[in-house]
Formats: sequence, structure tokens, C-alpha cells
Amino acid sequence: MSKGSSQWHVVRALVDEGSNPFELACLTEVLAIDRPEVGGLLYDFQVCAQRSRVPMRQGFFSMTGIAPLSALEHAGTVIVPNRPDTAAPHHPEVLDAIARAHDRGARLIGTCSGAFTLAEAGVLDGRRVTVHWQWADEFRARYPRVRVDDAVLFVDDGDILTSAGSAAALDLALHVVRRDHGAEIGAAVARRLVFPGHRPGGQQQFIERPLPGEAGSSLAEALVWAEEHATEPISVSDIASRAAMGTATLHRRFRSELGCTPLQWLTTVRVEHARRLLERTNLTVEQVAHRSGLGTATNLRNHLAALTGLTPTAYRRTFRPASPQWGARGTALVPRTRTGAGAPSTP
Repeated sequence: MSKGSSQWHVVRALVDEGSNPFELACLTEVLAIDRPEVGGLLYDFQVCAQRSRVPMRQGFFSMTGIAPLSALEHAGTVIVPNRPDTAAPHHPEVLDAIARAHDRGARLIGTCSGAFTLAEAGVLDGRRVTVHWQWADEFRARYPRVRVDDAVLFVDDGDILTSAGSAAALDLALHVVRRDHGAEIGAAVARRLVFPGHRPGGQQQFIERPLPGEAGSSLAEALVWAEEHATEPISVSDIASRAAMGTATLHRRFRSELGCTPLQWLTTVRVEHARRLLERTNLTVEQVAHRSGLGTATNLRNHLAALTGLTPTAYRRTFRPASPQWGARGTALVPRTRTGAGAPSTP
């Protein structure tokens, strides 16, 4: 299956006994809710479990009316949630179902300590994953053949994606929407959730100071300015000047607070803008590169391929509406709709 494959749009989320429901709720909110503003349902989403009644963490409530484990047999994407007791062996039936899904090409998504379940199912050897920082040492000791990066919010390793604890599940879910449906729909869903549209997966799980988005921060104000002017030929030095600090200090702040360099952040903002232009306009690749601030078509191709695995032409073919009506300035005049598994078309 390729990135954006409609087969991946059939999503089944496992429910584990005693799990914290927060991560599951994040994924359900992003992937399962009907969203008419973007054309309806984005995924055919269903919750399943080994049993029809599953008690959640500390017995606060139980989930009932859950689909049986056999629902995984036709899933293109399988979500594996956090598990409360990482030391206890998982049910062999669940592990076999996960392994079979992986063998047939399904995409696997693990949240928080759900990475332990994936590893126990035997699908993570040689792969790069993340896990909540408090489980990292235990995970490394038990699964030395898995490459663990516990300093990031989430890891996209192709057909296996993992996130750190709690709210990182929301970051990963939005990343999945952008990857499957494009930047425009990803941004629309993020706006609906009143959530930042793109926190880089490389952002650190645990930081010693507030995020730069905190009101009143000089860095926060500089980032807002830089995002507004990213399509112009601004530089890292310009951002540092706007933040009233030297470039060395700016680099340290970015590393500690965002887990990336200022140039990496600025490039990501520009690539996201280029993705929207490819989706919404009929501009040439050269024009998109210029208007997004990436400068040249070569830069656009290289950065877009690194982020999505697609060329500009392939990206546009995958994520642009089939028959848009173009305005005089190259902008699509009709709202975007999405059809596919579980997603009804709009008139």
C-alpha cells in the first residue's frame, strides 16, 4: 500500500482492558467524527476488542457494544492503544491478529505504551519507534532490536507510526490526516479542534521551559511574524532580530523548545504552504516554489519528497480535487469534497 492509500482508510481501533481512554478519544475525535466541512467522514472507523465489554482505567466506566476482534481482518489501519501493565503478557489472540494485519500490509499505529503490544506481536524489530519517556528504559531493555527515540512526540516509520503519551496522540492523528488527505484537510480539522495544525513530530516530549507559543514570549511573537512572512525571503537572522536575541541563542531556544533548528522549522512552514498551493491552485511547480518561499523547483521537490515521499506532480494528483473550477489568480473556486471508504460524497 502507498501513502494515502484508500485501503488505509478502513480503521479499526483496539480497546485494551484498563487503558486510559484519553489517547483513544483523541484518535476518535480526529479520525472518526463526521465532518461535513471537508466532505463527510474521512475514515471508516470502528472500535473492537477481544471481549464485548471492556473496563477502562481504574474502573471509571466500561465500553460496551464493541465489535469483535475479527473486525481487524479487513482493517487497513490498526490502532493499538496504551496498556496499563506493560510487564504482563498480552492475549495471544490479540497479538496474532496484529501480526496478521501487519503481514497483509496494514498500517499500525501505537499510542504511548501501545508500542509494547506491537513489539510483543513481533512487528517492530529493526524499526524506529517512540514511547512515553517514563517507559523508554524498560522498553529498550526488553526489546533491544527496536530503535527507540523517546525525545520526540511521534515517529512516522512508514507503515508503523507511534506516539508518546497523552496529547501526542492528537499530534499523530492530525499527522495521519495530513498524510492521507493532504495539508488543506489536515488544517481544516485542526482549526475545528482549535489545535495547532502542525507541531513537528521531532518536538521534544519533555521540556524545561514553556512552549514558545506562550503569550508574551518574545520568541512566540517572532514565530507568529515568521509564519506570516515565511513566503518572503526572510532568514534565520531576521527571526533572531525579531526575537531580540542572537542567532546562537535562537538556535538554543529552538532546540530546547521545538526540537529542531530555526531553518528546519521555517522550511516546514514553507513546505506546508507549498502543499496547500499544490492542492488549491493550478500554479506551475516553479510558481509554487517561488510563492511558498522555497525559491526553486528543485528545493520544492527535495523538501516535499522528504516530507511526503511524493513529487509535486504526484502530490497534486493525489490530493487535489478531480475537477476544480479555477479563478483568474489560479485559486480553486469550489469547496473540496472527499469520497472513499466510509466517506459519502457531497452534492
